[in-house]
Amino acid sequence: MAADAVYGLPPRELVEPSAGAAQLSPLIPGSESLEAVPDQSLESLTILAPPGTVERRYVLAQGLRALKIGGTMMVLAPKAKGGSRLAKELKAFGLEVAEDARRHHRICEVVRPAEPDIAEALAAGAPRLSQDLGLWTQPGVFSWDRIDPGTALLLGRLPPQTGVGADFGCGLGYLAHGVLASSAVTGLTLIDIDRRAVDCASRNVNDPRAKVVWADVRHGQPALSDLDFVVMNPPFHDGGAEDRALGAAFIAEAARVLRHGGKLLMVANRHLPYERPLADSFGAKVKLLAEEGGYKLYEARR
Repeated sequence: MAADAVYGLPPRELVEPSAGAAQLSPLIPGSESLEAVPDQSLESLTILAPPGTVERRYVLAQGLRALKIGGTMMVLAPKAKGGSRLAKELKAFGLEVAEDARRHHRICEVVRPAEPDIAEALAAGAPRLSQDLGLWTQPGVFSWDRIDPGTALLLGRLPPQTGVGADFGCGLGYLAHGVLASSAVTGLTLIDIDRRAVDCASRNVNDPRAKVVWADVRHGQPALSDLDFVVMNPPFHDGGAEDRALGAAFIAEAARVLRHGGKLLMVANRHLPYERPLADSFGAKVKLLAEEGGYKLYEARR
């Protein structure tokens, strides 16, 4: 493990992590895990803090746990996405904070004391078995504390599937449970860009027909081809900003991995204009199955 590490992709014009710094973000497939870094082993750590309060405090606490006493941690975030609260949250851990403001970001630098007060933040952000969901989950994962209404719509209208398929952007694995309820399904690959989601889904989906993969759907899945079906509720935010190209990339990849006659079942927020990407990839073989509760449910045939 390198002595220096970085969490996320902070803007280079604001901070330059040291050369060779280990990447620890759960949203960059192939990165190392912050939780797996030994206690007091890092000399320095740079964190692009996530916007969610519980998730952010957990990441900051994990960073302090991993730092050596006297090690330095630089934390930054857009002012409107948690940056305005960074200094207060770091001070609550018992730290002295040097704060700067540049390009709509707040940048805080701290030195790790002997005993930072991080136990509560570590517990609050840790993976847990939700009694309400009946699933393993963790703050920061998409829809971590509730069933997303779009996913619920897709699952409620999902006919029994047959053969081999994939779940793009699987999250906690809730939709996969519905797919695997059909005994005619012989294999299902669950894919998500978030390592935490992959870890949770691996615990939640205990079925020999299922395989869970940590990967970015946009980069292609060469191991997948000639699938009978793909199900998905594609993301439309990247780094906290709306990015409609995400859904379009998911649609194109679904079309690539499906066999001739294979089927895509996709749910999306009503305001997202996915009709054109669907037509580009599937031609005229696209049907709107339902439109309710702010969501649209599509079926497309290869």
